[in-house]
Amino acid sequence: MKTTITFLLTWVIFSACALSQTSLQGTVTDAKNGEPLIFSVVAIYKNDVLITGAQTNFDGFYSIKKLDTGIYDVVFSYTGYTNLRISEVVVSAGIANTLNAQLTSGINLEIVVVSSKRPLVSTKSLAYSININNQGTRNVNALASLGAGAKGKKRNKKLRIRGSRNNASNYYIDGIRVTRNETGFMRPPHHDPILHEQEGNTEDYSSITENAFKSAQHEPLSTFSIDVDKASYSNIRRFLNNNQLPQRDAVRIEEMINYFDYGYPPPKGEDPFSVNTELAASPWNEAGSLLLKIGLKGKEMDMKDAPPSNLVFLIDVSGSMSASNKLRLVKPAMQLLIEQLREQDRVAIVVYAGAAGLVLPSTAGNERDSILSAINRLQAGGSTAGAAGVKLAYQVAKENFIENGNNRVILATDGDFNVGVSSDGELVKLIEGKRKDGIFLTCLGLGMGNYKDNKLELLADKGNGNYAYIDNLLEAKKTFMTDLTGTLFTIAKDVKIQIEFNPQIVKAYRLIGYENRLLNKEDFNDDTKDAGEIGAGHTVTALYEIVPVTSNFSFPGSNVDTLKYQSVDLTEAAQSSSEIVTLKLRYKQPRGIKSKLISQSVEHRWKALVEASKDMQWAASVAGFGMLLRDSPHKGNLTFDSVMEMAIKSTGKDRHGYRNECLKMMEAAKLLYGMQMADGTNK
Repeated sequence: MKTTITFLLTWVIFSACALSQTSLQGTVTDAKNGEPLIFSVVAIYKNDVLITGAQTNFDGFYSIKKLDTGIYDVVFSYTGYTNLRISEVVVSAGIANTLNAQLTSGINLEIVVVSSKRPLVSTKSLAYSININNQGTRNVNALASLGAGAKGKKRNKKLRIRGSRNNASNYYIDGIRVTRNETGFMRPPHHDPILHEQEGNTEDYSSITENAFKSAQHEPLSTFSIDVDKASYSNIRRFLNNNQLPQRDAVRIEEMINYFDYGYPPPKGEDPFSVNTELAASPWNEAGSLLLKIGLKGKEMDMKDAPPSNLVFLIDVSGSMSASNKLRLVKPAMQLLIEQLREQDRVAIVVYAGAAGLVLPSTAGNERDSILSAINRLQAGGSTAGAAGVKLAYQVAKENFIENGNNRVILATDGDFNVGVSSDGELVKLIEGKRKDGIFLTCLGLGMGNYKDNKLELLADKGNGNYAYIDNLLEAKKTFMTDLTGTLFTIAKDVKIQIEFNPQIVKAYRLIGYENRLLNKEDFNDDTKDAGEIGAGHTVTALYEIVPVTSNFSFPGSNVDTLKYQSVDLTEAAQSSSEIVTLKLRYKQPRGIKSKLISQSVEHRWKALVEASKDMQWAASVAGFGMLLRDSPHKGNLTFDSVMEMAIKSTGKDRHGYRNECLKMMEAAKLLYGMQMADGTNK
């Protein structure tokens, strides 16, 4: 009897250990050059339900531990690459099952499905591989290499499993609650409390009330500050890559539109940017509205001819930055920038956690070994005294100020300030006081779960700067290599736009996006009012939806009684003019205090959207995508299919693949939205 009990206990312990050791691991690489795909997503499905997942580390390695034995579908995805789905993958007990994948760069709106009906590890522990070629799918040449009994390297212990189950119906992915049902994961329903009120998540976004239609007769002026920030787009990409639809307030449509470059001609005169307009039919309003596109193009600047830079990196090294998509992503991003610097440039590094400190005094840009050594020494831990770090960074920047140079603080953080000055009002006062010294600010947002988008957007706005969200190394490369001069070198500041609509032609109008950038009409001529900045080579695009007076379209506020004490009469100029709007801009030189005025009119000549420029069609499709993500009351007859159809026809040359990447995001959003509708949570 004792022997039997001992045997049973031994068998139970052995079985438990075997189950606890069951895992799936491997590497994800580029099929063309074999380079690791960092932060690519590996999702595990069973019966079309998402079970768990992980992201690859800096070596392209992933590890998903404590899996139940069974048969799964494994989906590999990476931004800008064709998805790879390997079906009927058998996970055997007690070993590290290995599944490698090679992804091919390109766009495909259909998920690639390939099958492997053999177990990953046979009972005889024989290693083998499966070569997969899908001839029917564009740009697909995937390889799944399957090895027996492979063991992970020590570095794999650093990996964090991204999905965790809380109870029968709620799952948490990086602290964000999502619902699990027969169709998989999805974002919290629209009627849920805002994310930071949910357990395990403190992400914060400024509330956005979409611009409504306004009467051109009663409110003919529309005034706003330009915005070159692009953070919202890459943050939306992060949500979608995590199989979630984004929060409504995370969607800022103007930043989605401005993520992309447009083919506007460069400036020819003394002004640092060109002004371009185009008028076409709206694709979503059956009442016959028009879209007016306003595009600015900043003058180009070659890095070798750029003025010297005085850069101060301000790095959050608090405990909240320890995740793999935070400080460990900041370091290679900084290295990308350092590689572009010259001897005349200078770099300093300030860090803050419980207190602020100077890690690297201002150092010549060509002393790369010293700079890179300081970067590699950065480690996360402690609380977040952000304000102290801001003060020290601006002090260092001021002490090393370069006349007629580019003086800039680059803040990298998740925005979670919790020691010392931390309220938005106090931080704004601090930043506004520092910008008077001619020092600009770049904010780099990172991470998820405790991300403070609202705070970083506000700081960049008030600090004469720009704001980007870094969700992967490709975005870091775009920010610090592809868009380097635009990120670092301001060519015009306090740029404001004011549109006057001709009521003889225009019944109503609305500005699409820019809700956080609206100005009072009297602010336009007030040079003390802060506005947005344009960097070298930057493009800025804004869209207005315009309802002609001939339309029967009605809108809130259109049914107003005749005024008793005031009449609104059109001038002779309005009655006889063929101009639909007059466009005015004001801007200052980077060190200037007095603005310059630019003015031009737009004739009432429009085209069907299919006859408009590719840029016009693309901007309309991205605006439509944003309206669908926000479930906008102005989306009219838009669908994800109609938006994708517009986008596919207008991708153009797409040298960097950004537009094709957006197509994949649209497809992902369509699938997630369909899952949500099937679950009945979109009510």
